[in-house]
Amino acid sequence: MMNERLLLQQERLLQTMLDYSPISVIVLDTSGTILRTNPYTWEMSGYEDHELVGRPLHMLSECPVADIQYVLQGNKKRFESYLVHKSGYRVDLQITAAPVAIDENVSHVLFICQDISERRRINDRIRYLSNYDDMTGLPNRKQFMDHLDNALELYRDRYIAVLYLDLDRFKLINDSFGQEFGDMLLMQVAERLTRCVTERDMVARMDGDEFALFFVDVESESEALQKGELITQLLEEPFVLQDHPFLLTASIGIAMNEDRNDDPGSLIKKANIALTLVKEQGRNNYRGYSPDMNMKSLERLTLQHDLRKAMSNREFVLHYQPQIEMETGRIVGAEALLRWNHPVKGMVSPSVFIPLAEENGLIVPLGEWVLEEACRQNKAWQDAGLPPIPVSVNLSVRQFLLQNLYEKVEHVLKKTGLDARYLDLEITESMTMDVDRASHCLMELSKLGIRISIDDFGTGYSSLSYLKNFSINRLKIDRSFVRDIMQDPNDAAIVAAIIAMAHNLNLQVIAEGVETEEQLDFLKEHRCDEIQGYYYSPPVPVQQLEEMLLAM
Repeated sequence: MMNERLLLQQERLLQTMLDYSPISVIVLDTSGTILRTNPYTWEMSGYEDHELVGRPLHMLSECPVADIQYVLQGNKKRFESYLVHKSGYRVDLQITAAPVAIDENVSHVLFICQDISERRRINDRIRYLSNYDDMTGLPNRKQFMDHLDNALELYRDRYIAVLYLDLDRFKLINDSFGQEFGDMLLMQVAERLTRCVTERDMVARMDGDEFALFFVDVESESEALQKGELITQLLEEPFVLQDHPFLLTASIGIAMNEDRNDDPGSLIKKANIALTLVKEQGRNNYRGYSPDMNMKSLERLTLQHDLRKAMSNREFVLHYQPQIEMETGRIVGAEALLRWNHPVKGMVSPSVFIPLAEENGLIVPLGEWVLEEACRQNKAWQDAGLPPIPVSVNLSVRQFLLQNLYEKVEHVLKKTGLDARYLDLEITESMTMDVDRASHCLMELSKLGIRISIDDFGTGYSSLSYLKNFSINRLKIDRSFVRDIMQDPNDAAIVAAIIAMAHNLNLQVIAEGVETEEQLDFLKEHRCDEIQGYYYSPPVPVQQLEEMLLAM
């Protein structure tokens, strides 16, 4: 009697678990026939229980025969598949198939199915954003440079023309009519530019109001200039926005691979030099590059020379941007940001000198100086009795690729006396492309006790597998997503999804580029852990951050 009662209790417990489980459970016999399903299976598939029981599994999902055979041999198997909903749409699944054995003989197979459609859509979306401009649908800079590189390799014996285009006084349009108006204009420009390319050519949105095109198999400089004339004519026709005609012009710089050693970067630079001259001469025109335009290059060389002297002359300083905990409003970290105080030019923008440092190899010693100085300063703050906080330091690609990165970081920590838990190293997604090397490197750094953050999350290659496999503590949502979360539903959805995904993976999330109270409220609502941006504070000198820490 007690045995029967116990069996009844166990049966009811099992039934309750099946009825209220938020995942699909399917029981099969050894031939693959469905014997039992739970309510979530009905909800997920659109079929009712009586439509499923007694039917073969493949009416719902195509599962590899080899996987089924493997489970029937007494093994558990995890794999991805999909089912077709009764209404006809696809539902992506992550399936755990487990054998049910009695006296070591498999009598049934249990399928536990989780709907991963939304996760896959987010993954696809982030992957799309790493290659395409979300607003215009055109390829972005990364994809343009990759395709141009391939074209230069494929058409080695032919000329390729690169055109770099900048819309004239577009900022004035944005400021006068609003960003929404400007976005609509950019989409119309993108549509027109696609009219003048073939399947072998390409047009891309590079940044803001800048577009680039390349044309393969161009026979002469004259034909390249004709492409500039064609684009100018395409833009001459008035744009119609809100039932009003609107005139727009553009400046275009053109470069050809006359030097067969030209790579994508050098062609873009040459086109940009030509573009700069067009702008200086009144805009609304096009011009091809020639070597006598190299005044800009000379200026860059001078800056590179000054850059080499800057380290020995101690012209570099660090500013620090506070990182704020959303729940308490307290400073819980600070990002170290490099500044160059040029003796003649004053403060030189990092966007100017960082690319130069990367080109001439100075980025490695410069990065090492930043790492040591940030650690030294943080230890000095702690020794002065200020609240201890981690300091974040960006690693360049070249630094990350160093074979002795672990030893260098360990040496800096010992030299400065800073506890490893107060150092946060920020890397970009592209650094994780070599999975084996990145995994080993991050694991070594984590053993030191250092925190690892992914900077500019969502703008790189965005393979979500590294979030699971690498030693990562935090994601930094790129400012390009945060900037438009109140205007662009897609950006809002991406930010919310990144936060939710990160929390499910036990990762912290910090949003950078927060500038308005509306953005702050959105991030609070979606439980973002930390923020960084001008809403709280711009990057500030050492003394100013000390005052902020004292006021905590």
